[in-house]
Amino acid sequence: MPNFLIDVNLPYYFSLWNNEQYIHQLDMDDEAKDSEIWDYAKRNNLTIISKDSDFSHRIMPHQPPPKIIHIRLGNMKLKDFFFKINSVWNIVLELNTNHKLVTVYSDRIEAIN
Repeated sequence: MPNFLIDVNLPYYFSLWNNEQYIHQLDMDDEAKDSEIWDYAKRNNLTIISKDSDFSHRIMPHQPPPKIIHIRLGNMKLKDFFFKINSVWNIVLELNTNHKLVTVYSDRIEAIN
């Protein structure tokens, strides 16, 4: 059963997310609106992983589910993106356990309860 929902704005073919814990929006509905993604994640107790700031803004006045992992790395080569995410992913998952919002920047990771 999945624990994470990968937003359509993130790579589909990424070995880190290629297992039963992750579902990509492309496997559901690649044209789903943010509100539909939110509702699906809420119903299924999923963490949304996205580059879209709308989700991180939306979680602020709410309590999970869903939780949000907001990736804010800017534009970068796919190879650099993979390297960065792989290098911090265990920390991100640990923070996700006790925080409703985890934001990944190129130089730091922030978490909010």
